[in-house]
Amino acid sequence: MTAKTARPPARRRRAGGLGPSPWWGYAMIAPAFIGLAALYLWPFAKTFTKSFMDVPAFGPGEWTGLDNYTELLGDDKFWQAFGNSAIYTAILLLGVPVATVLAALIHQVGRGRTVYRVLYFLPVVTLPVAVSMVWRFIYNGDFGLLNWALSLFGIPGQYWVADATYTIYAIGAVGIWMSLGVNLIILGAGLQSIPPELYEASSLDGAGRVRQFFKITLPMLSPSVFLVTVLSVISALQMFDLVFVMLRSVDNTALADSKTIVYLFYEKAFVEFDQGYGAAIAIVLLLVIMLATAFQFRLQRRWVFYD
Repeated sequence: MTAKTARPPARRRRAGGLGPSPWWGYAMIAPAFIGLAALYLWPFAKTFTKSFMDVPAFGPGEWTGLDNYTELLGDDKFWQAFGNSAIYTAILLLGVPVATVLAALIHQVGRGRTVYRVLYFLPVVTLPVAVSMVWRFIYNGDFGLLNWALSLFGIPGQYWVADATYTIYAIGAVGIWMSLGVNLIILGAGLQSIPPELYEASSLDGAGRVRQFFKITLPMLSPSVFLVTVLSVISALQMFDLVFVMLRSVDNTALADSKTIVYLFYEKAFVEFDQGYGAAIAIVLLLVIMLATAFQFRLQRRWVFYD
């Protein structure tokens, strides 16, 4: 008989059948968890609590139950702001097909592809306040560049940021221009992941560029288009800075009819100091974003194609 090989003694397990203490794992994730709790979870909990209270500018608040939400649902200003945010979101979604076509065209460029991407990405790294001030000058009804360009073709100009009939659409055009950079980067990365053999095989079958775009590019690019669509909806519903800079002035009467949901939240919480009502607006906006995102994820099953 051969002697059995001696085995090292088994490591003694902790009480309860668990292995060695994973304290080092908790220590590694502690900074991220503390930052998440301090910057996101705690403010959300405070906002959610305040939405059920009447909180003055100074001093403790008073519990009022659902009064803020009841007042909110019956507030015409809220529904007008909600409608403006919905219009702006729809306009920003029009920029998705524009970015898709531009990304496909830039992808076909041999030289200078990076230059085009950098030029389109410049608005992203530019301060939104600076962008808003420049476009406010362009939209000026008296000496703006846009009205001057229209006058060359005999088209009368308008007060684009001083007339509520045009303000949300003018701001939407700026939003499309600002979002092109990020959209082109995401869509460009999706285009690079498409195998070139598919285009070569379709060319042998006689497919032209237009047919290749609709039969190969769009189906293969649909995950990237879906991501761009989700991000566009979320950013559009949170839009605030363009309205604040482009429309906020002493004599601009269009601001009253051009507020978005986030601007109404800012006005109620930080101008009128009605923090409870402002918190209710924030919670409703969060629910709207969650429902819109869930609807998009539900709808993606019909038109997004994954490998």
